[in-house]
Amino acid sequence: MRAEVGRYTAPMRTVVALLFMLGTALSMPVAAQWMWRDAAGKPVFSDRPPPADIPDKNVLQRPSGAARAVAPAPAPAAATASAPAATATPTPAGGQDKELEQRRQQAEAAEAARQKAAQEVQARARADNCARARQNKASLDSGIRITRTNAQGEREFLDDAQRAAEASRTQEIIARDCAPGAQPR
Repeated sequence: MRAEVGRYTAPMRTVVALLFMLGTALSMPVAAQWMWRDAAGKPVFSDRPPPADIPDKNVLQRPSGAARAVAPAPAPAAATASAPAATATPTPAGGQDKELEQRRQQAEAAEAARQKAAQEVQARARADNCARARQNKASLDSGIRITRTNAQGEREFLDDAQRAAEASRTQEIIARDCAPGAQPR
């Protein structure tokens, strides 16, 4: 039996037709791109509008319904230095400025919330350190024998010099962390 070359069966034709339609449908987003010629005359394809320095005559293709937003030309440095501050930052037309302002405010609010949360964590840590230092100070002032575990895992009792050094260190922690307006470390 010999297969004939170049002939498709009916199911094969259907598959080829479906693949052709799928390829055509997938290429539609390409039509929604900008195309222009740059200063060197080379064609440039992008999903964003061309820069302001490209004249309209060099714009070869635009997405359907898209108008080119003309950005203001940058002013010379000497002119911006002498211009008043209010006119130095012109507001763009349309809702884009409102969206940017809203995003900036949301970012500032998120940053403020993050800083507040970090301050609360630090305040809780200071309060915990204060409570532990006061408890340690009370133990040191009570006169009971206090032990530590050395590097070998053995218990050692504090002598008077070690007890005084520990009391001094504990008092510094209390002064730092227990003050009403204690600053974060």
